[in-house]
Amino acid sequence: MKLIILDRDGTINHDRDDYVKSADEWLPLDGALEAVAKLNQAGYAVVVATNQSGLGRGLYDMAELNAMHKKMQRMLKEVGGRIDAIFFCPHNPEAEACTCRKPLPGLFEQIRDRYGADMNRVHSVGDTLRDLQAASAVGSPTHLVRTGKSQLTVPSELPSGTLVHRDLMAFADWLISTEKTNA
Repeated sequence: MKLIILDRDGTINHDRDDYVKSADEWLPLDGALEAVAKLNQAGYAVVVATNQSGLGRGLYDMAELNAMHKKMQRMLKEVGGRIDAIFFCPHNPEAEACTCRKPLPGLFEQIRDRYGADMNRVHSVGDTLRDLQAASAVGSPTHLVRTGKSQLTVPSELPSGTLVHRDLMAFADWLISTEKTNA
């Protein structure tokens, strides 16, 4: 199985300093939905690994989170794409028993276990250092997109081997081109 893991806020949709709290506030980044569709059409299953501490902070509830994801899936369907699964951490940063909040690798371990994936072959894409640290902890090749909060990421702190792309479409183009070259 060809599998890709994407962060959500700042990678697929616009991030907000005050959190994306509703479906109305969930707005895709230019070209991101088309990039997911392109990956799907190239045979990739695409899953999301996202911190959603707004749940733990009481800023929105599960019904609203589900509405955001329903909107994302509807908009993806309109361009021929889909997200195959969404893994999320509902905890706020102070939750003591949490092992799933990025930069911890819990979400990536859940994905590995559900899909039986060799994580060394599962590319992970995000816009923050914590996205890449979580992916790197399970051996996933890491990719930083220069969208969202990426300007806060210091290049020297990136996990070894991290590739940097302008946006999600640039990553999709790189991956598909690399796959064709190695075929």
